[in-house]
Amino acid sequence: MAGTQRYLRYIVFALVCLILLFFISSSSSVTSANWPSSYTGGDSAVPSPQPPHGKEQQTEPKPSSTPNNDKALPPATDAGERMNATFVTLARNSDLWEIAKSIRHVEDRFNRKFNYDWVFLNDDDFNDEFKKVTSALVSGKTKYGKIPEEHWSFPDFIDQDRAAKVREEMKEKKIIYGDSISYRHMCRYESGFFFRHPLMLDYEWYWRVEPSIELYCDINYDTFKFMADNKKKYSFVLSLYEYVETIPTLWDAVKNFTATYPQHIEKDNSMTFLSEDDGKTYNHCHFWSNFEIGNLNWLRSDAYIDYFTSLDHAGGFFYERWGDAPVHSIAAALMLKKEELHFFNDIAYYHVPFTHCPTGEQYRLDHKCHCNPKDNFDWNGYSCTARFYETNNMKKPEGYEKDQ
Repeated sequence: MAGTQRYLRYIVFALVCLILLFFISSSSSVTSANWPSSYTGGDSAVPSPQPPHGKEQQTEPKPSSTPNNDKALPPATDAGERMNATFVTLARNSDLWEIAKSIRHVEDRFNRKFNYDWVFLNDDDFNDEFKKVTSALVSGKTKYGKIPEEHWSFPDFIDQDRAAKVREEMKEKKIIYGDSISYRHMCRYESGFFFRHPLMLDYEWYWRVEPSIELYCDINYDTFKFMADNKKKYSFVLSLYEYVETIPTLWDAVKNFTATYPQHIEKDNSMTFLSEDDGKTYNHCHFWSNFEIGNLNWLRSDAYIDYFTSLDHAGGFFYERWGDAPVHSIAAALMLKKEELHFFNDIAYYHVPFTHCPTGEQYRLDHKCHCNPKDNFDWNGYSCTARFYETNNMKKPEGYEKDQ
């Protein structure tokens, strides 16, 4: 009896397997649906007419990847007159991939609409890879210049032994870039020579861009035209206090200049941004010069050239470690009218380690900003931006209290 039941179970199991195999083979023989080539989905899609019966429709082979169709992109430029302006970057071949990131940010957020030129300067020759990559990224013309040796070397009035001793002392004190020769050449060059390079002589306006910067918001207007139309000559997005150890005698050199050339000092200046005691001492506030939009004709003026020459002969670029940021800032604050300086609250910017994220939620939403307002440095105690507002009797942006 038990054996008979076991045989019956085997027979039932075999029948179930045969039935399953029949259904599987039947379903696999069903032809899959052929969607018309024009169908892209959605209720409004209309299939293209099918060819007459018996004629095969000729179709082109499909590409293996999605093509980058330039015709589908928005217009490359905005209408309107362009200013005589350029971006300018001091870089070396080894900076290629970091400056490539910066260019991408500037192009995506601003320059794809305006196609301004870009000047690259180097104390050595740029190699083919640097030129090839950067020229492919920039929408305007690219120009590559080598810095003259006399602009990137110790001037003959500098005591080399004294300068070397200072570098060693700063190294021991762990002062940032304190022992660097190349950093000192860079600061001196940015302070007094970049605007005199033959390639820069073609332009009236400049926007300085450093490797590894980021722009966080769309810029939908021509910043150069804004500067010209509003009679601005120098602008910034971040301001802060300089390292005291790097500029111990800078203000003494400035006071020597102002005493020698009083005609170069503007009466309606921004001294209160620089000093709490009418110029007796310097509070170390400066505009961070890794971002600047400015007027080149002002930098080439007799007033600025006299100023730089006076500071240069004081020796502080090498006997201390004067940065181009306080040098530019002091000049702009003393030699320009208050209204000729501008704070670009709407240009969202990052350069390690500080962020400028525009104050004002609606602006950030309207301009597709991706910065965190909590990272905004403007109203931090180490920032000098509040002092700039006070100097110019400006009302602080609505909502600034939230960023403190």
